[in-house]
Amino acid sequence: MKKILVANRGEIALRVMRTAKKMGIKTVAVFSEADRNSPHVTFADEAVCIGPAPSNQSYLLGDKIIEVAKELGVDGIHPGYGFLSENAAFGEAVAKSGIVFIGPKTHAIEVMGSKLAAKDAVKAYDIPMVPGIDEAVTDVEYASKVANEIGYPILIKASAGGGGKGMRVVEKEADIKEQMQRAISEAESAFGDGSVFIEKYVGSPRHIEIQVLADAHGNVVHLFERECSVQRRHQKVVEEAPSSVLTPEIREAMGAAAVRVAKACDYLGAGTVEFLLDENKNFYFLEMNTRLQVEHPVTELITGVDLVEQQIKIARGEELSFTQEDLQIKGHALELRVYAEDPLDNFAPSIGVLEIYQHPKGENIRVDDGFEEGMEIPIYYDPMISKLITYGNTREEAIELMKQAISNYKVKGIETTLPFGKFVCEHEAFTSGNFDTHFVKKYYTPELLEAGYEKEAKIAAQVALQQYLKEQRILKTC
Repeated sequence: MKKILVANRGEIALRVMRTAKKMGIKTVAVFSEADRNSPHVTFADEAVCIGPAPSNQSYLLGDKIIEVAKELGVDGIHPGYGFLSENAAFGEAVAKSGIVFIGPKTHAIEVMGSKLAAKDAVKAYDIPMVPGIDEAVTDVEYASKVANEIGYPILIKASAGGGGKGMRVVEKEADIKEQMQRAISEAESAFGDGSVFIEKYVGSPRHIEIQVLADAHGNVVHLFERECSVQRRHQKVVEEAPSSVLTPEIREAMGAAAVRVAKACDYLGAGTVEFLLDENKNFYFLEMNTRLQVEHPVTELITGVDLVEQQIKIARGEELSFTQEDLQIKGHALELRVYAEDPLDNFAPSIGVLEIYQHPKGENIRVDDGFEEGMEIPIYYDPMISKLITYGNTREEAIELMKQAISNYKVKGIETTLPFGKFVCEHEAFTSGNFDTHFVKKYYTPELLEAGYEKEAKIAAQVALQQYLKEQRILKTC
């Protein structure tokens, strides 16, 4: 494999290209007109504009991307995450064109792309699942009957969904009709598939996921867990590895379950198996993401394994060079997704120009980003600017370094989730490890964040006053 096209943009495109360059592989960037001056375009060996800014006229044009790849003699296509990364038809088309798709087989993408199909696929593999029904439901009366059997509260979930879309918590029978209709409508709008299913709602869950790698020679390993429980609107904001609550026994059981899930769909490459962990530390299978995850850097830091490098090697047909016994957790890593969002305005998108953009640097600080000072944040794509990752020998070290790194991250022109990240790192629930997916709902309000701003302003004013008085005393002495 001498040349790879990265069918994505921004920080993940840069991330993949850096590893490819390290491996001596040339890279091709594709870009929309809005991304013409983006860092991933200038970093690549070759770059081709594939259309206007809207993703359905550029980054989602699979046939055009394949056409560019063939014209430039590309050996492999890496999809990154988002866009076409979990599009089975795209993966199949890439393979049929004679180019290697750096990702799983079509079968695995199709099966794990539907939560119902995924549950059906792993039934025979002794995987614990949340009580519920494993079939699509549209009839309200039948749904009500099922809900009564399971017991309220229940969770309505879109079969083809993700990111919290098509998801509704129902506390009582009187609400089920309205919530069913809303979930179905939202699922149809977001995914073109209105099928939903019902399961018992786990009241105080933690979101734990297991990273897996599988080669074409039958070897499957897990690279331990990531804790992803700090979320807003069912989407992750802060992730860490390892989790602060897993015992060695639970970690081993979850890892073994994730490996069985990968084997259930004949998986190939890097994937993530997601679980819910309840307050009694029982875990339940949620779904499998058949791609590289946004939060993969924390796993890389605690294992020393470059996951993109492994993806490329597996796609080339190579066997994993390590076994499960070779892998071990070393230290602790923390990641904050830095979004162009205003945490004082319910995380509303914040669009504008990066008048000042200086990210922190230093030992054990990693920033994966795709923007530079002076660039405009486009309205067409995901609002994530960067990922800020810190590493320490202990969880406490990683958290302290994260707080320092956030303070040293200079952004002007837009609002970001950096202050929210600091709020999380300073909150007792997070530092103690006693939190769940309701962290934002339980502990966060814009007023608390504003109070923090005022406190910092007072401290800064006091420091400035003390410095001024000190200078005055020196002048008098002179």
